[in-house]
Amino acid sequence: MSAAPVAAAPPSRRPPAPVPRAAGAPTATDPALVRRAVKAAALGNAMEWFDFGVYSYIAVTLGKVFFPSGNPTAQLLSTFGAFAAAFLVRPLGGMVFGPLGDRVGRQKVLAVTMIMMAAGTFAIGLIPSYATIGVWAPVLLLAARLVQGFSTGGEYAGASTFIAEYAPDRRRGFLGSWLEFGTLAGYIGGAGLVTLMTALLSDGDLMSWGWRIPFLIAGPMGIVGLYLRMRLEETPAFAAEVAETARPKVPLREMVTGQWRALLLCVGLVLVFNVTDYMLLSYMPSYLTSELEYDETHGLLVVLGVMALMMVVQPFAGALTDRVGRRPVIAAGCAGFLLLSVPALLLIREGSLLAVALGMGALGMLLVCFTASMPSALPALFPTRVRYGSLSIGFNVSVSLFGGTTPLVVTALIGATGDMMMPAYYMMAAAVVGGVAVWFMTESAGRPLPGSAPAVEER
Repeated sequence: MSAAPVAAAPPSRRPPAPVPRAAGAPTATDPALVRRAVKAAALGNAMEWFDFGVYSYIAVTLGKVFFPSGNPTAQLLSTFGAFAAAFLVRPLGGMVFGPLGDRVGRQKVLAVTMIMMAAGTFAIGLIPSYATIGVWAPVLLLAARLVQGFSTGGEYAGASTFIAEYAPDRRRGFLGSWLEFGTLAGYIGGAGLVTLMTALLSDGDLMSWGWRIPFLIAGPMGIVGLYLRMRLEETPAFAAEVAETARPKVPLREMVTGQWRALLLCVGLVLVFNVTDYMLLSYMPSYLTSELEYDETHGLLVVLGVMALMMVVQPFAGALTDRVGRRPVIAAGCAGFLLLSVPALLLIREGSLLAVALGMGALGMLLVCFTASMPSALPALFPTRVRYGSLSIGFNVSVSLFGGTTPLVVTALIGATGDMMMPAYYMMAAAVVGGVAVWFMTESAGRPLPGSAPAVEER
């Protein structure tokens, strides 16, 4: 995908010309309803990343259960291969759920994705091991991962759209940041549970039945999330769009070619966001254990502490984007990863608990620049009529190609080159792409979403 067409246009610091409806009377948002919308969206994200976090943190055990081999690196590669396979179908899910969300409503589609995510995760906990059913074990694992990947194709774009369309313009960054607060909460829940099981269970118990517990928890979590989402109404922006149009089916071509510039920006922003996210939260626990031979329990505790720190900072960073803008915060994150990835990884490789904590903590604080900004910045790239569909396509294409494949690609690069600094180089390359995207994006803080009336908080 070439960025040349984007470069031909001079950088714009002004918002795009609003459509006529944006000039109408402001929409007053009910604070209580907004809080319910944020909780429902964040819980779904928490469940999604609880699963992905558990899968990453317990990858070594899963490799032994589903991919028997005398080579630990081959086991890890096979496990991450199944992890990455789910991301290959995410664009497919985005192409189905995104346009559907623009046609029948955000709330209905988010309820369906919640059901599918919970079912796919719960199913993993029921799959017999390779020792019991042979090759069918990894086949069933792959099938469950594909169900998860298809459903998550509509999850993040829908949840961020849902919050953005409910939030008042001047608080969209703060409220949107709670979506990634849910991500971190899910990771902490997964990491905490894996750490507890690793400490309390023997290796034999962990391999025979202990690894199933985190996946089986998805069932009750999915029921709670579905209940919360079913109680919500449609967003004010979508309701206004339905009231003013006949809601004709928007062609997929219009969502892509009609939004090509915004899609290119979306792909670039999501690339740097997800490469660094998956590198730190999904890959690093396995990197510490398998590549650096770091104690597994201590490594998980360090990651857990970094995520807890990120959770504390997250809402404040989201509020900061409302005051200074999304662009400066995202740009600071890109610059930080470009300059500090190598020093941070050298600290991590030093091996002492303090050095690992400092290196991981530095990367975590840089990642907050993205987690606090993206949930509000990405929906603002697209107009209401195609927001869910276009964002789903751009987000999932980028995640599938660059984000979810990060653990697999970096593991393979280290195996091929023997260079243990590959994670740092990969993050630096992503930071360059993100920096180009943020240069060309329009500031959206404090401004109405494209195609929507101004949104103010009800007094």
